[in-house]
Amino acid sequence: MTEKKKASDTFAQGYSCSQAVLSARCEKYGLDQKTALTIASGFGGGMGRTGGACGAVTGAIAIIGLQSGSDQARDTEAKEHTYRIVREFVAGFEEEFGSVNCKELLGCDIGTPAGYDSARKQGMFESICPRFVDGALEIFDQVMERDAHRQPVQDQTDNTTTQ
Repeated sequence: MTEKKKASDTFAQGYSCSQAVLSARCEKYGLDQKTALTIASGFGGGMGRTGGACGAVTGAIAIIGLQSGSDQARDTEAKEHTYRIVREFVAGFEEEFGSVNCKELLGCDIGTPAGYDSARKQGMFESICPRFVDGALEIFDQVMERDAHRQPVQDQTDNTTTQ
C-alpha cells in the first residue's frame, strides 16, 4: 500500500487529517503509528477545530520535523534548514490550495456548531478534505525531492536569535 493510499484510508476510517498525514509517514522516521496518531489527534480541524492551520499541513510539518529537525537546542543549522523546508512546504500548499487555514480552505468555520454541521451536511470531510491530505503528502514529497538535490549553502541569517 502506498503512503498516500494509507493516508487516504486512515482519513476515511474517521481519523483527522493531521493523524492521516503523520501516520502515513511516521514509521519511515522512527515513530510508531500509535504514537503518531496520538500526537496528531489535537491538530485536526485547524488545530482542535479552531479553523487555524489545516491538520494536513500540521501533520506534514510534523513529518518535516522528524526528517530534518534536531533535538539539540544549539543546532541552528538544522533549525534553519527545517524552517526553510517548512516555509517551502507552506508556500507550495498555499499555491496549490489558496491557503493553509482550515476556515479558508473549507469556506466555513467548523469551530462553530452551525459551521461544523454545514460542512458535515455538505460532505466536505469526504469530498474536500481528502484532497488536502493527498496534496500535503504530494507537496511534502516535492519539497523533499528538491531539498535532496540542493547544494548546501551558507545560511545568511543570524542564527543566534532563531526560535
